[in-house]
Amino acid sequence: MQFDEVVLGRRSIRGYKPDPVAQTLIEEIIGLAMRAPSSMNTQPWNFYVITGEPLERIRSGNTERMLAGVPQSREFRTGEAFAGHHRDRQIGVAKQLFSAMKIERDDKDARQDWVMRGFRQFDAPVCVIITYDRVLDGSDDTPFDCGAVATALVNAAWSRGLGTVINSQGIMQSPVVREHAGIADDQVIMKSIALGWPDESFPANGVISTRKSIDEAATFVGFDT
Repeated sequence: MQFDEVVLGRRSIRGYKPDPVAQTLIEEIIGLAMRAPSSMNTQPWNFYVITGEPLERIRSGNTERMLAGVPQSREFRTGEAFAGHHRDRQIGVAKQLFSAMKIERDDKDARQDWVMRGFRQFDAPVCVIITYDRVLDGSDDTPFDCGAVATALVNAAWSRGLGTVINSQGIMQSPVVREHAGIADDQVIMKSIALGWPDESFPANGVISTRKSIDEAATFVGFDT
């Protein structure tokens, strides 16, 4: 694909085929992603790539703990709940997804099942956990760099025909993730990325989120008008 095709064509994939993804292909994608910008070349990121039985154990543990009401234990700061325009955009994409999946507002079972898909990493055959070196905890540059490498990873995956969705639900029960992914104590768990071959028959995969306009997002200073 050309660069524009990747950026304009990529979308979040929430339904996957069960087909495995070769380790060599994932290594190729991670290699491309690690060319992302990094402040002063610190490269704070690391990747734990999980599939098979260990991933099933993480899914089961996440689901059981969330249904049992165990408080979430994300390790990277969570911030305040969205409000204003940000909340409106969050609700907007949720409405798009529920409409595509034909989930009615009063269908509590279907809505809960949808939420639990996130804690199961959307049933993707692979989950990539992005961590950063704990010694850099609190650095402003570190989350920026990890965001850059995550963006590069999802675009590299798309260019190879693979789908992804960046999510936090899959790491909300961090003790489960640490145990079954074997994450070292010197790492902070930041994000998870579901990865696999898109199931084109899955309705939510056709959803394309709306984006604000350049006029809303960009301020140009010193240019001729």
